Amino acid sequence: MSGERSAERPGSPGPASGDRGDSKGQDSKEDSRQELAMCLGINEVKSRAVVKYSAAPPPATYALLQEKTDLKLPPANWLRESTQLGPAGTTVLGSSSKSKPFSSFGMAYDFIDSIGDDVDVVSDSENIKKLLKIPYSKSHVSMAVHRVGRTLLLDELDIQELFMRSSQTGDWTWLKEFYQRLVDQKWQRKKKSKEQWYQRAILSKFLYYSINGDGAAEPVSNDLDEASRSGEEEPGAGELGPSWPATFASPASEPEDPEADKEDSVPLEFALGHVDSSLKEQNLPTLFNEGENSQGLRNDFVRNILWTFEDIHMLVGSNMPIFGGGRYPAVSLRLRDNNKPINVLTGIDYWLDNLMCNVPELVMCFHVNGIVQKYEMIKTEDIPDLENSNFSTRVVKDIAQNILSFLKSNCTKEGHTYWLFKASGSDIVKLYDLTTLCEEAAEEKCQNPFTLPVAVLLYKVASNMMMKKNQNRKHYGTIRTLLLNCVKLLDHDRHPQIIASANYMLSELFQLDEPVEGGEEALRGGGSEDSYSEEEDEEEEELPEDSDENGSYSTSSDPPDDSKAVAIIRSVGELSVPEKYKSTHQIRPSYVFPVSPDKEERCRHVLSYVLKGLKAVDSSIKKESDLPAADPNTPIPLKYEEGSQSAGPSTVEKDMALFLDRAAPSREDFKHPTRSGMIPGSWQHRMKLQLFLKASRAYYVLSDAATNLLKYGRALRYIKLALQCHDAYCAVSPGLHPEVLLFHSQCLALCGDIQLMLAQNASNRAAYLEEYSYQTREDQEILHCLHRESSCQAFNLATDLATDPEYQLTVSCKCYEAAHELLTSGDLKEQSPEQLAQVLKRLGNIRNEMGVFYMNQAAAVQTENTVTRAVSAAEQELWKKSFSCFEKGMKDFEAIGDATNTALLLCNTGRLMRICAQAHCAVTSDLRRGEFSPEEALYYNKAIDYYLRAMKSLVRRESHAVVWDSVNWELSTTYFTLATLQQDYAPLSRKAQEQIEREVTEAMVKSLKYCDLHTESARQPLYQYRAATIHHRLASMYHSCFRNQVGDEHLRKQHRGLAELHYSKAVRLFHILKDAPCELLRTQLERVAFAEFQMAGQNSNTTKLKTLRGALEIMAETRHAFQLIHRELLEEQSQVDPPDRGTEGTGSPDPAASSGLNTQEVQRLVAVFEPSFSFLLLQLVKLTTATKRKPSGAHEEELVKTYKQLYSTLLRADKAAPLPGRVELILSLLGQLGPGTSGGDSEAS
Repeated sequence: MSGERSAERPGSPGPASGDRGDSKGQDSKEDSRQELAMCLGINEVKSRAVVKYSAAPPPATYALLQEKTDLKLPPANWLRESTQLGPAGTTVLGSSSKSKPFSSFGMAYDFIDSIGDDVDVVSDSENIKKLLKIPYSKSHVSMAVHRVGRTLLLDELDIQELFMRSSQTGDWTWLKEFYQRLVDQKWQRKKKSKEQWYQRAILSKFLYYSINGDGAAEPVSNDLDEASRSGEEEPGAGELGPSWPATFASPASEPEDPEADKEDSVPLEFALGHVDSSLKEQNLPTLFNEGENSQGLRNDFVRNILWTFEDIHMLVGSNMPIFGGGRYPAVSLRLRDNNKPINVLTGIDYWLDNLMCNVPELVMCFHVNGIVQKYEMIKTEDIPDLENSNFSTRVVKDIAQNILSFLKSNCTKEGHTYWLFKASGSDIVKLYDLTTLCEEAAEEKCQNPFTLPVAVLLYKVASNMMMKKNQNRKHYGTIRTLLLNCVKLLDHDRHPQIIASANYMLSELFQLDEPVEGGEEALRGGGSEDSYSEEEDEEEEELPEDSDENGSYSTSSDPPDDSKAVAIIRSVGELSVPEKYKSTHQIRPSYVFPVSPDKEERCRHVLSYVLKGLKAVDSSIKKESDLPAADPNTPIPLKYEEGSQSAGPSTVEKDMALFLDRAAPSREDFKHPTRSGMIPGSWQHRMKLQLFLKASRAYYVLSDAATNLLKYGRALRYIKLALQCHDAYCAVSPGLHPEVLLFHSQCLALCGDIQLMLAQNASNRAAYLEEYSYQTREDQEILHCLHRESSCQAFNLATDLATDPEYQLTVSCKCYEAAHELLTSGDLKEQSPEQLAQVLKRLGNIRNEMGVFYMNQAAAVQTENTVTRAVSAAEQELWKKSFSCFEKGMKDFEAIGDATNTALLLCNTGRLMRICAQAHCAVTSDLRRGEFSPEEALYYNKAIDYYLRAMKSLVRRESHAVVWDSVNWELSTTYFTLATLQQDYAPLSRKAQEQIEREVTEAMVKSLKYCDLHTESARQPLYQYRAATIHHRLASMYHSCFRNQVGDEHLRKQHRGLAELHYSKAVRLFHILKDAPCELLRTQLERVAFAEFQMAGQNSNTTKLKTLRGALEIMAETRHAFQLIHRELLEEQSQVDPPDRGTEGTGSPDPAASSGLNTQEVQRLVAVFEPSFSFLLLQLVKLTTATKRKPSGAHEEELVKTYKQLYSTLLRADKAAPLPGRVELILSLLGQLGPGTSGGDSEAS
């Protein structure tokens, strides 16, 4: 024996524990962790045993019996209950008592954490020993095998006892016939011999002597002695003690004890024990009551051991008594007949028992005819080398690995009951699938007594995995398969509670509120936990059935009926061959979780499971509701408001007040049955609450996804269903948890979003109506389930598809208001600041939308009212509504510190003020525009105030450039409009000319201030045009003042300088624009007129000549404008007269319709240009020739000659010629002016 030992005695049982329900969490209480490495020559095996649970007290030293002690005489304490011996002492069967048929399930329930992944095998130690002795033994083997994940559960299947019970109940007749046909055609019950009973009786007495303190046989009464001897003669009640449980499909037969009858009468409360309290965190209800012992599902073993044998992990139950004494702190006691040598089977039995219980030493007591002879102590590692009992530990290891591989490769279907059978004296081991045979026999699946325990175990393992929050995502494939198999096994009418809970957990597997992350591949592939392959890249193909690699089990040489077997081991000798059977690891191909990136598909999976769960709950409610029977196949109509225009905002205000009624806590005790007959607090009630909430969440996600796809009709239908689910939830819930209220506010907010989108996309109404009216069968059936608890009418108003945009906007606003009220009341006030901010933002947005809607309506009314131009009451009402919406929206945005949106609403309010100003413009009796009114001035100034507040809210352009630019443009526009209206429609009846000019100048300068000429943007050309226009208007105004001013020479001089300054700036800006030739030409012509006016007041010919030459230079600069005009005229002509005119009509379209050039304006400007040009030329010729002195030099003479020629040509020009020809002539004349007066040619070219 090698390896270190801890200070505690290896294998020592820990303190007794009365609650195995918590034993799965007792890893911290493990009493021993001792690894035994057996080194026997070339044979070596690794064994490690950890006691997970022990009900035995610390072992007492065994009593060394005196020689010649007669074991046929019973000790005084015989058959009394002993914690030292456990079940081994309370029956004459001793430590070799038969296993209960569900013993592995009892252990699995207690150590649910280990099932499905960590442990390979769960079984009674007796079953493990029986399997490992198969190649050495001729005795029969009959075991039931079940698979749960990676774990195999092994239980003794006592066919003889099963058939005895079958003869009484009529169950399992199909298996009895099958057994007699295939295995033992002359089957009969085999009784144990008297010798066997005798040996077991003296073993029991020996164990009681060994725990008796004085070590001597105390005399007992003759009556007890006779009773004990009669017990040796005949099989007692103990033989059938662990009797086969009644099948769950048929009524219980006459019970063997009244307690069993009492327990069996309960159809369901047998199985699960209390689910861990953390299930509540996962919303998994506690389903089952205690009562495992009613079906033999109790874990009755003295100790449960996690035994690792080589690479095989087993959870083993053992009742072997362990004593203190000897060289080691733990020994096992064995009684042997001195006349019978130890054989290999006994040696393996003793060796495996000690390995499993981590006992390092065996104490053997020899007797002859019940008289004690001697004791012998043997180390555990020496047992394989005992005389007549030699065996190879390596061979035992190979047997274990081969059997496990054989079972794992062939017991592949969870929920199926497999039968491993070897007949007495046979070398052939066969594996049958009893579940498949039962189905072929056309008998009900519930006639298999393993069905319910297996289903419950699958459920418990899945529940346990769901509780592991940190790692359950990688188990989703496993959990799903476990639950699907659980549901498949159960009768829906008999076990609605498990069915409903399993379907709810299946719905929980699909993540609705999370994006599919990088873990998608792990989920789709199952992950390492969801695959039995030791290597991730192992081939997926299964090996052919006739290859030795697979441990193939061809049945070609077997009788034809052996085709019923799933697999066959032809000879038990094969099990001793190393790696004869290798697991192909193709055990869980269906354990792939169906991860879909499509949210709708995931939600549909959820809803299908929710529907199944609801049906299971409804089927279990005995009381029929008073509702008229509804056909789930008949669509429940979704209300569609065609005439919603009649339902004005006041109706909405009144009805929407009902929104929050559902959110208020119930004031009733809520003890009365619900509409469908459910009792509050029952499992049906708790399950329905979870299912309704899950369905509501699924429909919410579907609605959100449809909204993102712009399918607003579908989105409204889904949010209607979500709110109907919530309505039903409220109808059966005594109060609402804050998380439910939070989710409800999300639903209302999404409903508001959808109604807003429907209002903004009214053109697609027909398509939305079609989407809204469609219903799937699944949705109809879920609605039918909802209507069992509630009328589901509370939120109809919010989810109707209306036709009136105002109605839709109002409903949207009320949805947001209801969501806001939920979030600002009670427990939610401090819990969800982020969601509250989102709702406030949406509320501000919808109020902005409503404000814009009413503002546009007011503008439309104003446009239609072209006759009276009086402000109507309806118009004023619309202004008030719009202004109120903007004000509330600004408060919402200010509450969350959203400066950008606050600025936008201030900007919109400014626009509303401008519309009010436009409505108040004065109209004369002949419908002409009157003077600029004080009301107009008032509203324009209000608009300016709102724009300035918007600028102040943004602080600087960097905060939000787009909004800043928009506000800046609107502010500049308002100032410009105010100035132009005052200039064009001057209120001379109320104000002096000078005051008007001062106000116009002030407004123009401010407008100019907000013209951003330097920032490159889409608006830069607009700013340049406006700035040029402002300069032009200011120049025109100063020009006019200069003309009309009399007397004050200083003021006239100032006006003249300002006029020249603004004209020059206007020309420069118009010159940059390239697309405003008419404006440029008009400005230049005004400059020429301004020069002409100045010349008229001059007396000196020299001064006049200088002024005229300056004016002629301005005329020469107009060449650039004429070139632009000429180019556009040619382009228009080419569009009007294409080279190939075909057979088109002869009608000539309006050239101005296809171009931005106003030809009529060009004609007017040309008509002004020609006489002005002629006048300048004529005056230049006169002044140049009229001077007393002659022209100085040839250059001046040349100029006079040119002026005369140009004047002559202009006089002879045809004034009726086409416009392009006249423009071309002007360009020619301007081109003849000298370079001194024709600057800008290079720029114009």
